[in-house]
Amino acid sequence: MPDRDRPNVVVIVADDLGWGDLGCYGAERIPTPNVDRLAAEGVRLTDCHTSSAVCTPSRYSILTGRYAWRGPLKREVLMGHGPALIEPDRPTLASVLKADGYATAAVGKWHLGLGWRWRDGSVLDAFAPGTELVAPPEVDFGADVDYTAPFAGGPTELGFDRFFGIAGSLDMPPYCFLDQDRTVGVPDRAKPEYVTSQRPGLTVDGWRDDEVDVRFTREACGWLREVADRPFLLYLTPAAPHRPCVPPEFVRGRTGLGDRADAVCLVDWMVGEVVRTLAETGVLDRTLVMVTSDNGAPTCFPEDGDVVTHRPNGPWRGQKADIWEGGHRAPFVARWPGHIPAGTRAGGAVCLTDLLPTVAAATGAPVPAGAAEDGIDLLPLLTGTGGVPADRPVVHHSWLGWFAVRYGPWKAVFGRGSGGFTDPVGTPSTADAPDGQLYDVTADPAESYDLWAERPDVVAELYRVLRDTVADPAHGLPFDLPLAVPR
Repeated sequence: MPDRDRPNVVVIVADDLGWGDLGCYGAERIPTPNVDRLAAEGVRLTDCHTSSAVCTPSRYSILTGRYAWRGPLKREVLMGHGPALIEPDRPTLASVLKADGYATAAVGKWHLGLGWRWRDGSVLDAFAPGTELVAPPEVDFGADVDYTAPFAGGPTELGFDRFFGIAGSLDMPPYCFLDQDRTVGVPDRAKPEYVTSQRPGLTVDGWRDDEVDVRFTREACGWLREVADRPFLLYLTPAAPHRPCVPPEFVRGRTGLGDRADAVCLVDWMVGEVVRTLAETGVLDRTLVMVTSDNGAPTCFPEDGDVVTHRPNGPWRGQKADIWEGGHRAPFVARWPGHIPAGTRAGGAVCLTDLLPTVAAATGAPVPAGAAEDGIDLLPLLTGTGGVPADRPVVHHSWLGWFAVRYGPWKAVFGRGSGGFTDPVGTPSTADAPDGQLYDVTADPAESYDLWAERPDVVAELYRVLRDTVADPAHGLPFDLPLAVPR
C-alpha cells in the first residue's frame, strides 16, 4: 500500500478513565470538548471492554491482542520494578507496524514491567518458574536497583523506535522519567512527599508529580512533528486520571468535583494538543485517532472527589478491579475521515484485544501467523460496513483473577461477589462451591437480576464457551466445575 494511502495511527489510552467520564458518554459536569469533538466527527462504541479490570493485564492485551492470563500474570498488577511481561518474541502493535515501515513511539505510562538490573547483577525473568511478579514494598522501594544500568525488555525492544515515560502508575516508584532504556537522572533519594496512595520509593532531584502528563504531551507532540512526513504510530498513555490525582494548576478546579474530575480534563487537554499538532503538520485527516481507557474508574476513594453527583462509570455496576461491568466497560472513540462516518455510534461487545488486528487491517500491515489470537478486526464495525460476529465470546478478568464470559446477551461470572474492590468481594467458583452469577446484560444492563439458579442451561453453555476459549487450566480457570445440565 503506498504511503499516501496508509493512515497514521494515534492510540491514546487513559489510566482509569471510566465509561461515564466523558461528555460524549453522558457526563454533564466534566467538560471534555476535545474527545467529544472526535466522537462527533467519528464513532463512539457503546459496548467496548478492556480485557481486565486493572492496568497491567489490560495493557498487555492492547499491545499484543492476547489475554494476559495466557502468560504468567494471573491476577493483580505489576509494581514499578516488576519484570518485563511481554515475551521478547511476541508480535506487538508496534513491531507489526514497524516491520511495515512505520515510525513508532510510546509516550507515557508503561506498566508492563522492565528488565531492571539489580545491584547483584541479576535481572528478574517473568517467565522463570518461581519468579515473584508482584514485589513487596520493601523490594519495590528500589534501593537495590542499579539505576545507572540500562533496563531490558522495554518498549524499544518490542517495536517502538522511541520511548519516553514512567515505569508504572504515578503512585509507584521509581519517581523519574524513562528515556529509551534508561532513567532520566539517577533516583538516589527517598521521595520527600507522598501524595495520596503513593508507595514509598526513590526519586530524582526536582521531580514534580503534576508535571508528568504535561511533559508527556510535549514529548509526544514534538515527536509527531519530527515524523510527520512518514507513516507513524503514536501510543500515548497518560498517567491521569489514576491516583494520585494531581492536575496541574491550569485545570485544577475546573469541574468543582475534585481532583479526579479535574484530571479527566487534563486527559482531554492532552487529546486536544495531539489533535492540534496533527492539524498543524497537515496530517490530521489521514490519521486514525483512537481514545480509550485501560479499565473502569475507581469509586471507593472519597478523597479523590465527588463520585455521586458525577458517576465515573455511568450506569454500570461496580468499579475498577471488579468483574462487574463498571470494572471493564470502557469508552472508545475513533476518528478517521473518509472511512469512519461522522457522528455514529456502534454496539456489539468488543474487547481491546481487537485493537492490534483492527489497526493492522486499517494500515495493511501483515500480522504474523499465530499473533493476536484473541483479537478480531473491528474495521467493519467502525466504518459501518459490518458488525461483531454473534458467536464471538469476550472474556472478562478481575483484580483477583476471576473469570467471566460475555456471549451474546449473556454474561456468566464464575464467582460470588465483585472479585475486586467492591464489597462483598466474595469467592471464586470452585468444584466444591460452583456457584456464580448470570446476567442478561441486554435486558438487565445494571446486572440486578442474577439468573444463575434459573437458567442452568445457559450457565453450562457459557462455561463450555469459556473453557474452549481458555483452553488450558494452567491459565487459571477452574476446569472441574460440575455445571452440566442433566438430561
